[in-house]
Amino acid sequence: MFISEKEIEIRYAETDQMGVVYHANYIIWLEIGRTKLIEDIGFTYAGMEKDGYLSPVMDISIQYKAALRYGQKAFVRTWVEEHGRLRTKYGYEIIHEDGTIAATAMSEHIVVKKESFRPISIQKVNPEWHKKYEEIKKQVPDGVRN
Repeated sequence: MFISEKEIEIRYAETDQMGVVYHANYIIWLEIGRTKLIEDIGFTYAGMEKDGYLSPVMDISIQYKAALRYGQKAFVRTWVEEHGRLRTKYGYEIIHEDGTIAATAMSEHIVVKKESFRPISIQKVNPEWHKKYEEIKKQVPDGVRN
């Protein structure tokens, strides 16, 4: 399993009145992490869009564990949790500099044609991208289900 990592410097504007990172900013950080993972394996989301495809979010969940604050650094770790014919699930950990987990998350995406929004397999859109996801996705031992 390949894990991408992206450092985030927490800005004052990302915090709430209590000085804690506002919860919606984590979703932005997930997108930053997912984009970094895609770049790390040799592709770009912008390239997918240029080719006429989008990858909308179908589901997202975040579990908040330990607050992050202005002036700290956060690290977004991203991996391919599952990859199937039409759906890809990404896993995330957002951690403090000392390794404490601030949040865990999961997002599920599909690929669609830009003009019609009809789902299409990433294998048809970009066979190499599909092959790379199959190679780096989380491996589940035989007999064990997620």
